[in-house]
Amino acid sequence: MKSNPKGISLIVPVFNEAEGIGRVLEQAEPVLRQTGLATEIIVVDDGSHDGTDVAAAQRPSVRLLRHNRNRGYGAALKTGIRHARYDLICITDGDGTYPNERIAELVDRLQTGSADMVIGARLGRKAAIPWLRRPAKWFVNRFAAYVAGESIADVNSGLRVFPRSVAIGLFHLLPDGFSFTTTLTLAMLGSGYLVDYVPIQYFDRVGKSKIRPIADTLAFLQLISRIALYFAPLRVFLPLSGALLLMALLWAGASAVAFGRVADASTAVIATAGVQLAAVGLLAELINGRLASGRDEDPEADS
Repeated sequence: MKSNPKGISLIVPVFNEAEGIGRVLEQAEPVLRQTGLATEIIVVDDGSHDGTDVAAAQRPSVRLLRHNRNRGYGAALKTGIRHARYDLICITDGDGTYPNERIAELVDRLQTGSADMVIGARLGRKAAIPWLRRPAKWFVNRFAAYVAGESIADVNSGLRVFPRSVAIGLFHLLPDGFSFTTTLTLAMLGSGYLVDYVPIQYFDRVGKSKIRPIADTLAFLQLISRIALYFAPLRVFLPLSGALLLMALLWAGASAVAFGRVADASTAVIATAGVQLAAVGLLAELINGRLASGRDEDPEADS
């Protein structure tokens, strides 16, 4: 669908959020008008069975899109982005956790600043992030920052503003699950886009959470690793290579002390693995460099 750049589309993905969606939409409508832009609100019902679609459809300003089955948070966002009328996209959740009154501020920051995406970073002192999720969130943020090579205030916040055209160009990397926002952040940073952060509060959700702390954290780490291999392979392969070479050196010394001779066969295997990992990393970096050069020379290649 062709978009109009002079406006903003708010996309709200929902799955069984009948308790919270009405309040979210009630908050969002006047805030969007404050932007001074043409606006629309798209609610993507991802296969709800609790009347979420009915609650959303009661507001005449809302465009309601439905999935026949639950396809995932990222899939719902992709559907909304594809059908958006405007090239400026804002996303938020339907559970009331985000301060949607800050949307106009994020939009203004994007329009007047030098960033390509503005993220509402959950850094407020009263941010109600469950204690069970805080260690995983901290680790994921630190790992993501290492991969990106710069500080990331909040890698997976669900309140953010970005250009529709940029997101569509990255659709081949963006997953259908909860890792959509994490991947979008890393993909944009890895592609050279500028990302800005606005500190926000984070509230207790309305209704039951769909987050699975252990499974979703493992999925986040797997996805970050994949993005790292795509955009910054040397940050993954060189440390592993160095660790194996150091292990080979330590094992050689330890075996010489323990057995009176160097365990040359096992030492050679470990050292060879380290050298091979470094070679694979360098090769991946060269391939990525050629692909990036091709994209720069042909701006239409990803569209």
